[in-house]
Amino acid sequence: MRWLVASFLLALLSVVHARSFNSSRLLVVTEEITEKDKYSTFWGDLESRGFSLSFASPKSPDLSLFKHGALAYDHLLLLPSKSKGLGPNLTPNMLVNYINANGNILLALSADQPTPSAISSLLLELDIFLPPDRNALVVDHFNFDKASAAEKHDVLLLTSPKPLRNGLRNYFEVDGSIAVPRAVGQVLGNASPLLAPILRAPSTAYSYNPKDEAEAVEELFATGSQLSLISAFQARNSARFTVLGSAEMLENKWFDAKVKSQSGVEGATANRAFAEKLSAWTFQELGVLKVGRVEHYLNEDLPKGTANSSEVGFLDLNPKIYRIKNDVHFSIEISEYVFTHLVPFTPPPTDELQLEFSMLSPFHRIPLVPTSQTANSTVFTATLTLPDQHGIFNFIVNYKRPFMTNIYEKRTVTVRHFAHDEWPRSFAISAAWPWIAGIGVVVAGWVAFVAVWLWSAPAEDGLRKRN
Repeated sequence: MRWLVASFLLALLSVVHARSFNSSRLLVVTEEITEKDKYSTFWGDLESRGFSLSFASPKSPDLSLFKHGALAYDHLLLLPSKSKGLGPNLTPNMLVNYINANGNILLALSADQPTPSAISSLLLELDIFLPPDRNALVVDHFNFDKASAAEKHDVLLLTSPKPLRNGLRNYFEVDGSIAVPRAVGQVLGNASPLLAPILRAPSTAYSYNPKDEAEAVEELFATGSQLSLISAFQARNSARFTVLGSAEMLENKWFDAKVKSQSGVEGATANRAFAEKLSAWTFQELGVLKVGRVEHYLNEDLPKGTANSSEVGFLDLNPKIYRIKNDVHFSIEISEYVFTHLVPFTPPPTDELQLEFSMLSPFHRIPLVPTSQTANSTVFTATLTLPDQHGIFNFIVNYKRPFMTNIYEKRTVTVRHFAHDEWPRSFAISAAWPWIAGIGVVVAGWVAFVAVWLWSAPAEDGLRKRN
């Protein structure tokens, strides 16, 4: 019965999430409202996925990211601005508060328009560095579009992004070349685990100011893979902030543009498919993990032949106290949101989910194995023997990976020592058998002595002499 109720609630949760994403409120901030027609195809794709778009100027007095203390918009898209600032309603402090309130931001930059100082200050707080030259752009003399940038080499043709490392999901893979025109390169700080590059520049690319073209450039801002063309920041609350170095990638003309590589291969760009995946990840349509049921119980009382936790409704689920050396079963249910619905979560082949049983430090760290699936979730389980140490312990599932929302589930339990009637009897301990035998010999000898003493008759000759 509990299993049916839990399944119904999870299905209801998936419907609620689907509706919230389909009716998501997206605010597009652009200084020139008339320029929004250049991105009409991108707006149409967003609306077809259920987003409700609103357009506003950064200097509009009615612009506000919050209403009655809550978010007025679920997502924010900032297009390049010609002004040095974004007005009193889009200060760096306001944007940080927006992220802290679980708002998602897609920031688009352009080398044709200097980056506002407010944006530069915001990026510095996130450990993202822009070139000191406000007009700097990224060029590559080996990976450019011969059709549109035969002389300036400022339109880069790149392949689909690769995973950062083994064991990570790639949410941005597309078929075809990606055109990145007139991009602003970024350098990411090494100290923050919240930053990750989505699209890096090739090893032959570099950033420079076109105004210095006639002069010799002594020091470059960054070169090669040091440059990130698209960067991602995922906060600890799983809010997302994406920096797109080239706003022109989202324009209509680059969604179906014909490009020609250095080797002479011609074809259409994959910018439209890439923009869909980039916006879907930023606005939390991809890479969103949801936790369902979390259960733990004594495995010692589990009847033989029980296949899964749906058959253990008669057991004490999630007890507050255990005993040392108990065998405990732990399970957690995880789903992944993909565009419109929840699907069972499957970690990458070289990655795994882990369970920690810890006090101040982990006593156990064991893998959680997928044992069953429902229509929209995967059940991961593990069995462990509690340590010979009493105290306050925590079941912890801490799963944090780039481009996935964070999972941190913690359940606190008490582990007690053996009660007086739970210790094994002495006859069950083989090392005690010699001592038990010694006690038996002493008792038997004493009983024999008493019996002999009581039933022994005194000598008759001795009694007569005394009389």
